[in-house]
Amino acid sequence: MTSEAGQVRVWRPGRPCPVARMLLHRRRGAGDPTYHLDDTGRHWRGVRTPEGPATLVVRARAADGEVHAEAWGPGAGWVLESVPGLLGADDDPSGFEPRHPVLVEAWRRYGEVRIGRSGLVMESLVPAILEQKVTGQEAFAGFRMLVHRYGEPAPGAGPRGRRLWVQPTPDRLRTIPSWEWLRMHVDPARSRTLVQAARVADSLERTAGLPHDEADRRMRSLPGIGVWTSAEVRQRAHGDPDAVSFGDYHVAKDIGWALTGTPFDDEQLEEFLEPWRPHRGRVQALVGVAGLHRPRRGARMAPRTHLPATVTRRV
Repeated sequence: MTSEAGQVRVWRPGRPCPVARMLLHRRRGAGDPTYHLDDTGRHWRGVRTPEGPATLVVRARAADGEVHAEAWGPGAGWVLESVPGLLGADDDPSGFEPRHPVLVEAWRRYGEVRIGRSGLVMESLVPAILEQKVTGQEAFAGFRMLVHRYGEPAPGAGPRGRRLWVQPTPDRLRTIPSWEWLRMHVDPARSRTLVQAARVADSLERTAGLPHDEADRRMRSLPGIGVWTSAEVRQRAHGDPDAVSFGDYHVAKDIGWALTGTPFDDEQLEEFLEPWRPHRGRVQALVGVAGLHRPRRGARMAPRTHLPATVTRRV
């Protein structure tokens, strides 16, 4: 169905669908130029699809059991088709058993936790690489600069749509010179990984249709993409319910604290989560949805004021 403003889709999921919870996971900081949450609760996204850029707006009509979506631009049809998958329609949580009392209570309180999939690998991979072993503040600032300098305004949707942006194309990423990456506070290791990923972007996008283990293997065959980066991408692009962010500064500590009262390291977390395979990532997601994390003490980590020649990174 098409309105004067754009193409429209009404989806009836047949189950409670927490639109905000599913979509906000994709926002890269409050200032993400590709994402806007307006005062009426509508979620606006600038998306680069295989058919071209698009603006997507999604809102829940919980009383009617509906999700309303509207889209503009060359990729409008593609992005509307992706909405059910984005909101977890392709995920099957039926084999998941919470087991632990904390998870049982969270599952009861928040309902089943589904893993959405965008089907767009580079959309998730670019910001994930930027977030490797830096503060969120630094990563989000770098992402904003990258999108504003080398992306493009999202199409249509009137004044609101013009305030949205779409990430740069892989071709554009490949042409960014080294000194411009430095101006965006992206060190050579991360910029090199981004450029290498852009060179094989088509192959990386094809991993969205592969079994999750094979997608993980292929992504991690690229230098600079390791366990953490692959998991972050598979959680968003592939809808992998077993993807765990091993190597994250907080994840292992928070899950350990939430479920045992003692923060874990990655090795302990891997052993602890083994009984939940192939839903280990759903445990991470459920702990996050419930807002369970160890108490934060001390000052926040400050962003770097210089770019060292070498850094120890989570990848």
